[in-house]
Amino acid sequence: MSSALSDAIRGLAQDKGISEELIHRTIEEFLLAAYKKKFGTSDNAVVKFGDDEGEVTLFAQKRIVEDVYDPVTEIELEEALEYNDECEIGDELLIEINPQEFDRTAIQSAKQRAKQTLREIQKDTLYSEFKDKVGEMIIGYYQRERNGNIFVDLGKTEGILPKRYQSPREVYRPNDRIKALIYEVNKAPTGLQIVLSRTHTEFVRRVFELEVPEIYDKTVEVFKIVREPGYRTKIAVYSNREDVDPVGACVGMRGVRIQAIVRELEGEKIDILKFDTNVPEFIRNALSPAEVSQVVILDEAKKQALAIVPESQLSLAIGKQGLNVRLANRLADWNIDVKTEVQFAEMDVVAGSKRAVSQLFGDYDSEEDEITTVAELPDIPKHVAEALKDYGVELIEDLVALGEDGLRQIEALSNEDVELVQQIVADNIEIIEGEEDVEAEGEVKTETEPEEAPQPEEPAAKTASERARERIAAAEREAAQAGVQLDETQEVAESAEADEEQARTGEDEEHEITRIDELPNISNKIVAALEHHGVEQIVDLLNLNESELRRIAGLDENDVEQIREIIADSVEIIEQDEEDGEEVSS
Repeated sequence: MSSALSDAIRGLAQDKGISEELIHRTIEEFLLAAYKKKFGTSDNAVVKFGDDEGEVTLFAQKRIVEDVYDPVTEIELEEALEYNDECEIGDELLIEINPQEFDRTAIQSAKQRAKQTLREIQKDTLYSEFKDKVGEMIIGYYQRERNGNIFVDLGKTEGILPKRYQSPREVYRPNDRIKALIYEVNKAPTGLQIVLSRTHTEFVRRVFELEVPEIYDKTVEVFKIVREPGYRTKIAVYSNREDVDPVGACVGMRGVRIQAIVRELEGEKIDILKFDTNVPEFIRNALSPAEVSQVVILDEAKKQALAIVPESQLSLAIGKQGLNVRLANRLADWNIDVKTEVQFAEMDVVAGSKRAVSQLFGDYDSEEDEITTVAELPDIPKHVAEALKDYGVELIEDLVALGEDGLRQIEALSNEDVELVQQIVADNIEIIEGEEDVEAEGEVKTETEPEEAPQPEEPAAKTASERARERIAAAEREAAQAGVQLDETQEVAESAEADEEQARTGEDEEHEITRIDELPNISNKIVAALEHHGVEQIVDLLNLNESELRRIAGLDENDVEQIREIIADSVEIIEQDEEDGEEVSS
């Protein structure tokens, strides 16, 4: 073969991105396949390349024998002497085979196998190249569109931008430049499949790294990004240097950097906020651009918080269809409820009224925590507790009964230890005297808990009207102590009579639910998809219309229809006269 072969090999290597060594192996397999098609076996076929890689030769290796039984692998001595006059019986001889002597069937078979081998090599090469680039940014050009999916020309291969990974704001035309994130790389029977995305949060992170050098060099780091593609993105950042403002670095001089990012996201709103380890402050920042007056932690274990905003900031804090507060929930990883200052004051009044009524009917649990052993006393030194234990004093009542003289008889205790024990006893132990004798009890009460007053016994012969008047008066006194004003005595009386009637009949109040996973007949698949979208409360689910439900990843038409049926059957929306709110009950 001529030197044109070497040029063809180099050109193929450059066009397909395949190494020359793999191309040589493909040519060898091509010739062996053609040889096997013609002679039935390729065990004795040998392929050799020239030094300049411009020539390739195919040989048949045959053994020299006297009588030939297999002409493919054997050759007679007389015929062998024509190729080499020094050969002898038993030697092996390489005889050159001219590929042009192969028939058309052998050539077609070898050609098909060579093409398949080249495709597999190219697929493996591209897979190895792009597999390491998952999560990185890539730039391509709009090639064609099919069923909403856009095929992007990436140079050596093409990628696919599925419809579900496209922002609702974006519209593309042929030959448009597309910047996207490499989300997945898969091997498919038709070739390599490279899945691109413009909706994932990592795409926003890569765009910020391109536009903000401080993020790229880790001077400013991104704590977390939450996003509703096409509508709003929230990003929390912090600085590793005190002299660098993380928010200002992202915004840039006169907003140049953030404007470039917004243009790349086709006008999507972006909230850049500072991450803070103080949870209330971080929640306050997460609800930006709304101004938050106060953040109250309701339950730290369940991560429930209440954000109090001025009346004028309520709609801004909640956002359109609850978008702003939903993103803030996901960003802070807390369940945030937003109330105005007036609503918060009304919540305090209602809570105080409930406490007063509960205390009136004995439902309020005013039991104080009690401790009985010396080791449980606050601020008691360990060596003092051990010394008392060795002396046989483990209970607080034994310690009180021992007295100062008894303490000084313990050799392991110094005068300072005795004085400290007496001070701890005086500060934390209440000695209760009985009617006949004085009894020392180790009851340790917290300073903030009110002392329970002894309740006088009620006369046995009281009418129902007298008992009702006493309950009303007691409710007013309890409400006054809690800072609650009961304007309507009749309301308290009616509430007391209703609770008393309920206690007699034993009927339970209607159970109220607030979370979507508590809805009857709702599947785990629907719950997981909604929670991944940031919808955990039933109120948030009611704020979503049907089109928004269909855009949630993981929900199909049957799931949306099932959600609508469950809401219609199990959720009741009650409009209140005084408050513009919703009460969901099951």
